[in-house]
Amino acid sequence: MAINTSNIRIVLVGTTHPGNIGATARAMKVMGLERLVLVSPERYPSGEATAMASSADDVLASAVVVDDFMEAIAGCGLVLGTTARMRSLPQPVLDPRTAAERVVAEIGSHEIALVFGREKSGLNNEEVRHCNWLVNIPTSEAYSSLNLAQAVQILTYEMHLAAIGGGPGETLPPDWEPQPPERLEFFFERLETALHEIRFLNPDQPKRLMQRLRRLYLRARPDENELNILNGIVSAMLETARERSTQKED
Repeated sequence: MAINTSNIRIVLVGTTHPGNIGATARAMKVMGLERLVLVSPERYPSGEATAMASSADDVLASAVVVDDFMEAIAGCGLVLGTTARMRSLPQPVLDPRTAAERVVAEIGSHEIALVFGREKSGLNNEEVRHCNWLVNIPTSEAYSSLNLAQAVQILTYEMHLAAIGGGPGETLPPDWEPQPPERLEFFFERLETALHEIRFLNPDQPKRLMQRLRRLYLRARPDENELNILNGIVSAMLETARERSTQKED
């Protein structure tokens, strides 16, 4: 089965070396991928990128350059962020093969972003917050450093392999369409406001609880109806809290 690549975008964040952009384009093309999004690259366009792309300069020519991470992943029902390190508040982590199987299972349903961070520091905590899952490539404990294009090649190879193997046996509900990051972010902002209003958040550590709630909802990936229900609950919380506040003032 040939993989349908039209819904997959490879996102590179803050790339320092233009040669890595070109090498990424080449890694993508040999696995049938064409959509490249660059978030605030340090130097691009670049002759070095074109040289490293070899015969994949068409991928570079159609690459989209944006300044904002949220713009790069806008509209995506699945956002996978690659990481080489575990965080203080762990998010669900997939290996490349499991991540590829999930991508193939959902490829016909919605846009998917596979995100790679900066060469030296990877994705920052703010960017990680918007990923449904993280993907970690197992490496030798003695030397774990992977070149950016190598990481792209490994993950795109696994996606291609999952596709030609027929993909996983998972069948998604026909009426399920996970909501994109921008809608979830609106919900998270309202939820945090409501939890402040009902004094549920610990004022000494409000962000810690919100990180855990983010992780929960990003893992659940609500569809439109489910998110409307959640927003309705938040609206009721806010309305009730404000009514009680008004009654106390009276």
